[in-house]
Amino acid sequence: MPDTTGDRHADIHRQIAAALADLVPSDPTIAPHPYLRRHLAEHAAEGHVLDDEHVPPALLAWESSSDVRRLLAAGGEGAPHRQWLQAWAALEPFARGVGPLSRLSSMLLSAPASLGRAEPPPPSALSVVPVTPLWSDHARPTPAWTTSQAEVTSLATVYNADGEAAAIAAGDTAGSVRILRLDGSLAHVPIRVHSGAVSHLVALKGGLVITAGTDGCVAAVNADNGRLVRQVIVCRERTWVSALTSYQRQGQLPLLLAAFSDGTIAAFDTGRVHLHPIPSPQLQDRMTVLCGIEMPDGASRLLFTEHSTVSWFDGDTTAEHSQHAGRVRAVLALPWPGAYAVADESGTISLCDLTARDAVTAVGHHAAPVTALLLTSYEQQPALVSAAGDGTLRLWRLPELSPVDGVLPAHSAPVTALTSVPGAVHDRILSGGADRIVRAWTVDQQTFGQPPQAWNHVTASALSPSPPHLLAVARASRVIVKDLTADRQRTLLKGRKITALAWPRVRGRLLLAAALKDNTIICIDPDTNQQTGTLMEGHYLPVRALVALPSAHGELLASGSSDGRVCVWQPASGELVTEFTDHKFTVRCLATYQGPGMHLLASGGSDGNIRVWDADTLRQHAPTIKCDQNIINDLAFLAQDDGGLLVAAAGQDGTLKLWDIHTGKAVQQLTCSDGELGAVTAVRLPLERTALAAAGMTSIHIWDAGTERPLLQIVTGSPIHSLKTVQDPGDAASSILLAAGEAGTTAFRLHHNRL
Repeated sequence: MPDTTGDRHADIHRQIAAALADLVPSDPTIAPHPYLRRHLAEHAAEGHVLDDEHVPPALLAWESSSDVRRLLAAGGEGAPHRQWLQAWAALEPFARGVGPLSRLSSMLLSAPASLGRAEPPPPSALSVVPVTPLWSDHARPTPAWTTSQAEVTSLATVYNADGEAAAIAAGDTAGSVRILRLDGSLAHVPIRVHSGAVSHLVALKGGLVITAGTDGCVAAVNADNGRLVRQVIVCRERTWVSALTSYQRQGQLPLLLAAFSDGTIAAFDTGRVHLHPIPSPQLQDRMTVLCGIEMPDGASRLLFTEHSTVSWFDGDTTAEHSQHAGRVRAVLALPWPGAYAVADESGTISLCDLTARDAVTAVGHHAAPVTALLLTSYEQQPALVSAAGDGTLRLWRLPELSPVDGVLPAHSAPVTALTSVPGAVHDRILSGGADRIVRAWTVDQQTFGQPPQAWNHVTASALSPSPPHLLAVARASRVIVKDLTADRQRTLLKGRKITALAWPRVRGRLLLAAALKDNTIICIDPDTNQQTGTLMEGHYLPVRALVALPSAHGELLASGSSDGRVCVWQPASGELVTEFTDHKFTVRCLATYQGPGMHLLASGGSDGNIRVWDADTLRQHAPTIKCDQNIINDLAFLAQDDGGLLVAAAGQDGTLKLWDIHTGKAVQQLTCSDGELGAVTAVRLPLERTALAAAGMTSIHIWDAGTERPLLQIVTGSPIHSLKTVQDPGDAASSILLAAGEAGTTAFRLHHNRL
């Protein structure tokens, strides 16, 4: 019998969780009772049985609390039998509104790489999933604290009247401010404040948040009720706010200072938010940074930057104080009078002291430009967190600026904002990135003290078109070739950096074509790892796309390059057959089509245009299509029932448009609200249907091209840059898809009859 109230409480919840788990249908296409969807995970957590037995995959397919990752974090990571719970927790922030089959598919594809040989869900659940993983080295995404529809540009911790952290304010490039609870959930509807990005946030005690934007305006938001208090405190047209900081002159009111790109500084009080004219330095830099700092005698000085110089102003006098290696991006006052930290674009962090003989007292380094600094606590001592343009965070002990060994890979894009939440034992750091994600980190040795891990990004991938299917993946100056039908792989081209791959046939033999970083192309026999034929030379810049090109002249090889050219090669001899020089900028993608008496090649790229070439006549086949999707990242041909031919274009603007190649008109548009689309491919379905798969920032989206009906969303949690399809001629029931991106590569079978 339990002896304590806590034990009795947990025992009751264990019994409830066990009873409710028996009510979950084994078939995930059957929706469980709403109470189970909403509360079963909570009961299991309260009873300390939050595992795959009590919260099975069939329930996770419908789980609606959106709280699994928080429940797991609160209950620790050491409990056994959590493979599917952990897989879902990593995907959960990116999967709002995703259906049950999409959830199961996403979990199934994430499990092999991140969880080893995970226990499969029950057979009844597995039988309905439209995907079967074949091979993967795709890393499981790091759980997000929250995600955003736009790039996160600023963060601030909101404190209540008692000085306790109560919420987080987050600004974005769309001009909106979101007030978030400390668990990452929305406290209020997002508030549209600025017509430009929210560049700065300063939270005042009591729930008032001051915002500044690239529209040149400063406003005020009440974090308690989620309402705009002052639409405009001060605004200067045709400027932007480059800095917003607290400043208090000795014996006077605390003020906030806003620096504008025209060199003006506006000061206003933190009570009634009224403007107060004060003496200010003459600013020359349109991107100046401000920081108030207290001196040992209690007087205040204002630090301001001019490119790589930090100067001070005491109300009367201005003087230069420190010089830095690059443009200064951040200045932060330290807990000691006269001391401040500086971050610059060279990747250098400097500690400076207005009272010392030498201006710079200590220096540290990042591998990329430093974008933000934050004061925190580590082992009960002041510490500094720095963020960089390569998405990493570093922790530094103060006052000596000694690094805690380790570099934390926090984001897949530059870190744009930092804030902290004080804790009883450890502080928590929240980091916002250009990847539209905010993540939470505990300031401890386990998080920041791990040795740096080099993640070698995939630079190219290709899947052979006919069985046995060979997957080639280039990363870390080598190519790994994996046989998807057998448990074996080999390494090719060790020591060579690869930018593109393709599988052409030369005299009936399957070869691997590889574009090298020195702008040349070679063909390799995958069995012997020996070069065949002659080196293909002619591009001036690296090749971005490579495809095997069937034609009346035999199978050729087409390449698209950063030099703006499309080249067609005879791979057997290395001969340059022809070149198309009509693109103005980088050719980013190529696609092929083979129909009755017709072989076509499409190219798209940074000029926003699509051109279609006839591989038989070696001439342009149709008028140039001038797209309105910004950069074209990928293309796929789509045959129509009436014999017409479309080309699908994945655009930088986040749209997937289908263009008629003969009229150059857009006939269809699909939007998935998942940011920039990096890749697209077409999948032939039974009954003359075609599906389109497009990859956004967090998911692969699959539609029925004829009806525009969404069929499946596979959540990846990170961008996919390449999507390729192969289909066996005698197998209409399934296709193999290859997805490669920042976090690795996945090959899986897509079952058409389960869509």
